[in-house]
Amino acid sequence: MSTPLRSSPLYLTVLSLLHYQPLHPYGIQRLIKQWGKDQVVNVSQRASLYRAIDRLLAADLIAVRETGRDQLYPERTVYEVTDAGRTVAREWLVEMLATPKQEFPEFPAALSLLLMLEPDEALEVFERRAEHVRAALREIDAVTAVEAQHRLPRVAMLETEYQRVVTAAQLQWLDAVVEDLRTGRLSWTPEELLAFAEPSDTPTDTPPDTP
Repeated sequence: MSTPLRSSPLYLTVLSLLHYQPLHPYGIQRLIKQWGKDQVVNVSQRASLYRAIDRLLAADLIAVRETGRDQLYPERTVYEVTDAGRTVAREWLVEMLATPKQEFPEFPAALSLLLMLEPDEALEVFERRAEHVRAALREIDAVTAVEAQHRLPRVAMLETEYQRVVTAAQLQWLDAVVEDLRTGRLSWTPEELLAFAEPSDTPTDTPPDTP
């Protein structure tokens, strides 16, 4: 490759789709949505897809197959995966599947700072989140039902299966925390938190020896 490129879900998705056939960017975006990959890959902004294509092209992982124009559409560039792209895509896929990656999503970060809120405020925001997660779970079940009607093989639905397990587990945890907040089993006061914030009298650093 002429330019090293770090793996990303979007890069891998583009390379994977080009494994099947050469495509122009609109065709890639359409397949991502048709195959439900937009549930696991962020393509909400079309510009992000074009940036991904440009970087894959600069890294010699894809190449221009042809450029065409007709009366219905503006000029469209069709891309194909290169041999290097096939090799790298497989390496990325195996690494993503086999090796857990330390990620930093927003929710755990916000949980670590929950003590900034009063327990009543926390109860309200957790109830709101639980409703959002409950709605997401219903959407996943609806997608699963459609996939089942099409008799898709299980391997084609594993990401939906995984999403449901994770979403259901989060909802179960949220419901438990909400119940603990309602009953007072989970509570705190500013005074209790200030006690943890008080500086310790015990020095943590040992001063250097003096002659």
